[in-house]
Amino acid sequence: GLALDAKLGANPYKFGMIGSTDSHVSLAATAEDNFWGKVPQDEPSPHRAAAVHLKNKDGKAVWSGWMTQAAGLAAVWARENTRTALFDALKRKEVYATTGGRMSVRVFGGWDFAPDDVERADFAAQGYLRGVPMGGDLSKAPAGKSPTFLVRAMRDVDGANLDRIQIIKGWLGKDGNTSERIYDVAVSDGRKIGADGRCKTPVGNTVDVPNATYKNTIGAPLLTAYWKDPEFEAKQRAFYYMRVIQIPTPRWTAYDQKRFGIKMADYVPMTVTDRVYTSPVWYTP
Repeated sequence: GLALDAKLGANPYKFGMIGSTDSHVSLAATAEDNFWGKVPQDEPSPHRAAAVHLKNKDGKAVWSGWMTQAAGLAAVWARENTRTALFDALKRKEVYATTGGRMSVRVFGGWDFAPDDVERADFAAQGYLRGVPMGGDLSKAPAGKSPTFLVRAMRDVDGANLDRIQIIKGWLGKDGNTSERIYDVAVSDGRKIGADGRCKTPVGNTVDVPNATYKNTIGAPLLTAYWKDPEFEAKQRAFYYMRVIQIPTPRWTAYDQKRFGIKMADYVPMTVTDRVYTSPVWYTP
């Protein structure tokens, strides 16, 4: 998209980020512990994880039931719960996706945010007044300024704690090639972020697979971050989106194993690490 923008003057891939599901069972049961499948043959049974849905020309399975994920959700920052307000938010791309779970994430980008702005009582009001939210645009950087970002992330009140907040930056280099880089900007449990912008220490795993449960004894219910791009170039097209990662939790396959008293194959994943992807903030010189 950035390369096409430089060539054509418009970015045809300038989309907001949402999550959703593709279920054909007339149910909106999207949680890992209440997963009713995508199609009728995926409905709960002791055999659904091993069911083969698609084979290649050689008769080998390329899609089996265990490969199916529970769902995703679309989150919208709207002024009120009305049709007009929701569609206005969708139009301005102030939306984000979750892979499951109702995490709350808010992002603002601007030129003069300070580290303590993320803790202000009027955090959102200042974000809108002095910057742009997720899905917004920054342009024409003031002389000597780099983009600054404020992020607040809160766990699903009935869900798992948070592991970390990441900012993914993409940019268009002078050679016309696009690149991306991941920065950890907030991590839980007192872990450290290195000089390279990454935290190498994993959050851990409290999942009890046989009992399909976990504990929120690791991670954090709330994470906040202030981040300033350390390698900003004012003449370089770029985008920034946020990724918020939960601690591991039981996957629907773990719940099925316990519920039906069966043993899943060793290759079947039994935990999932849900996450949020926000709409980007774009920078155009």
